[in-house]
Amino acid sequence: MSSYPLDTEGVWRQVLSPSILSQPVPSRRSGRVPALFLDRDGVVVEEVGYLQRTGDVTLIAEAAAAIVAANWRGVPVVLVTNQAGIGRGYYGWAEFMAVQEKILSELAAAGASVDAVYACPHHPAGIGSFAHADHPARKPNPGMLLRAEEDLALDLRRSWLIGDKAADIEAAKRAGLAGAMHVMTGHGEAERAAAAALATPGFEVRPARSIANAVELPLFAPD
Repeated sequence: MSSYPLDTEGVWRQVLSPSILSQPVPSRRSGRVPALFLDRDGVVVEEVGYLQRTGDVTLIAEAAAAIVAANWRGVPVVLVTNQAGIGRGYYGWAEFMAVQEKILSELAAAGASVDAVYACPHHPAGIGSFAHADHPARKPNPGMLLRAEEDLALDLRRSWLIGDKAADIEAAKRAGLAGAMHVMTGHGEAERAAAAALATPGFEVRPARSIANAVELPLFAPD
């Protein structure tokens, strides 16, 4: 049996702060709380292409500060990341976990904490059990966000996502989030037009320089 937190579909599903469900924040009065969803590579850490070595982990400037701001507001922070490198056989869950521990350690050193992590290894060009033409957890599908909704009792209609790819933004839209912030870090510049085109009257797409602009989202507005 795997020692990793994988669900029955082989998706990494890790709740790091179960106590968040009992936090006495104002938005808990209704029983559900909005979350801040974050893509990982290109948003929280520098994009290097199939990140698999701890020595290649570099936090994006002000990523920790943005997460700290969410922590102070009682807003759950959830990482949702496609991991095609696992699906393609470039590295495994052991390497993923080591990188994750490095990321979380560097965030913790800056006073920031993440409440849950979801990672989908499935890919159309995957090998073995990871081969899947359109897995429901792989962004732009909303599966990872819906898992988080269940695990953390989230209000997706008031939640936001920050991503650097159009696929991130589309996943937020399909999950029924209030909106998404598209950043210029990572693949952001090449994906700007496609991300912006996903905006509708019921789904806002905000352009931004980086995750540093997270504090401009409605999640951080005074009660």
